[in-house]
Amino acid sequence: MGHSVTDEFENRGEQLMDQIENGQTKYKVGFPPRRNFIGEFNERFNETFFADDPLRPYKDKPLSKKLLLGLQFFFPILDWSRHYDLRKFKGDLIAGLTIASLCIPQDIGYSKLANLDPQYGLYSSFVPPLIYAVMGSSKDIAIGPVAVVSLLLGTLLQEEIDPTKNKEEYQRLAFTATFFAGLTQAALGFLRLGFLIDFLSHAAIVGFMAGAAITIALQQLKGFLGIKKFTKKSDIISVMKSVWNSAEHGGKKSRKLFWVPAIAPLISVIISTFFVYITHADEHGVQIVNNIKKGVNPASVNQIYFTGSYALKGMRIGVVAGMIGLTEAIAIGRTFAGMKDYQLDGNKEMVALGTMNIIGSMTSCYVATGSFSRSAVNYMAGCKTAVSNIIMSIVVLLTLLLITPLFKYTPNAILASIIISAVIGLIDYKAAFLIWKVDKLDFIACMGAFFGVVFASVEIGLLIAVAISLAKILIQVTRPRTALLGNLPGTDVYRNIEQYPEATKISGVLTVRVDSAIYFSNSNYVKERILRWVRDEEEKLEEKNQPKFNFLIIEMSPVTDIDTSGIDAFEELLKTLKTRGIQLILANPGPVVIDKLRLADFTEHIGHDNIFLTVGDAVKACLTRNGINEEP
Repeated sequence: MGHSVTDEFENRGEQLMDQIENGQTKYKVGFPPRRNFIGEFNERFNETFFADDPLRPYKDKPLSKKLLLGLQFFFPILDWSRHYDLRKFKGDLIAGLTIASLCIPQDIGYSKLANLDPQYGLYSSFVPPLIYAVMGSSKDIAIGPVAVVSLLLGTLLQEEIDPTKNKEEYQRLAFTATFFAGLTQAALGFLRLGFLIDFLSHAAIVGFMAGAAITIALQQLKGFLGIKKFTKKSDIISVMKSVWNSAEHGGKKSRKLFWVPAIAPLISVIISTFFVYITHADEHGVQIVNNIKKGVNPASVNQIYFTGSYALKGMRIGVVAGMIGLTEAIAIGRTFAGMKDYQLDGNKEMVALGTMNIIGSMTSCYVATGSFSRSAVNYMAGCKTAVSNIIMSIVVLLTLLLITPLFKYTPNAILASIIISAVIGLIDYKAAFLIWKVDKLDFIACMGAFFGVVFASVEIGLLIAVAISLAKILIQVTRPRTALLGNLPGTDVYRNIEQYPEATKISGVLTVRVDSAIYFSNSNYVKERILRWVRDEEEKLEEKNQPKFNFLIIEMSPVTDIDTSGIDAFEELLKTLKTRGIQLILANPGPVVIDKLRLADFTEHIGHDNIFLTVGDAVKACLTRNGINEEP
């Protein structure tokens, strides 16, 4: 039986080789079966929003199993906790204690960036990490307030309410913004719209983060230098003016030593607080934190604005803060998931992050997300699961219940230095240099976001980052690349003659490739660009007194889709070429493209015998029609 199958395959192979050698390839461009509108729509919809087929695990399962899988989907802790053991707990315990020692001083400092009292930073490292540990799918993300979102929130909130004169209303607006940030994040996850955050390019994020890091570091000069009158603006010019006016008036980390930079902030806080206390330095001009409210998170659901003008303002600020928080968390999660080789469900992450911020807004927290610095420490400390976040939360809870009064004498200068050291790592100059080398347009996006944050404001920088990223997409869509193809001698392969100078043009034939889908946004450009290739080639042949070409082959394999505007452009191209005595030939159109060309009757207009499987087949046919039987 096996022998006969082998013989059959060998015979088929020999027949195919004979057909190819004789130039009689029996394969032609295939036409896919026609689909109705509903079927096509469902396929596109499912590929866009449900490409991972989240319902697959539930198929052909009993109801009880479906219920369990459903609970595990929304609460991954129910799945991985079944395999939890003492070895994993040891790694999580060490990691949790380490990131707790880092987060406590950072949280006190970050709350100042958001213009909130110090305890709100600690609150935000207690409740949200617990929620994320239950619902999140990342093993490595450390949850809490972060510098960039804190600065963004503080900047946008103080434009609406003065945090000093109207402290209570400012806090209420902060909780409102946090609620809507969580609602935005959860909605994106439930509706499976996570691809929207991909519109903020990597280059734009690099520039935005670097600009925000410099802005945050400069603003810490207020606490670092003890300046009392300081600008509320975040741009570099306003900050340096404040510093000037005040003056007129007055490497790679070692995995084994990861704990040194991790515990250094807490140690510096303890030492500086102790010396301020015993020397009474606060009575001699040293600015200190003062009282941090003791106790667990109070309820704040009754403080959220659900109606009125402040609700709309909170929604606007929350959407922006939520999107930035998502971008940072997803970037961190994907990075560490790749390093540890496990799958991260982006939509599930959004639901988890959104839920924790919604609940956080009701328990006196402001926007929390994944932290770059803490997640890196968490990873290097050997975390195994999200239990490290639970350990960190417990330590923060004990801090709130027992030792917050001890932070009263912590000098603002030491908190400012901790924030500066934390945000310096956000300046990724190596990534910026790589972006410059690889893609100059990406570098413009990077620098646009950077200078927008540094010289204007965080929201302006963000707006520039998004605008340039979208502009880049529009440029690529509206001005797709095209290429002139030539034959690699001794082969049946046709490649870009700029990339392969040895590739030769075929007499009487011009071969062009379009490297993009053809839509209304670029159809006219594609048509004009092809005609320009035609005119340029005709002029070159005329200058050399060589005969004109009479076939134009368009390599269609990169053209993944075409709309009615694209088909109209091809119709116009076909007419123009006919007036020049040139026959249009298509090579290897994909299933979507050939189906639409057939439905529009373009295949009838061009002729089925002018559509080929490969460029090689098309060239051979053209040469045969020209009375040339030699291989190219």
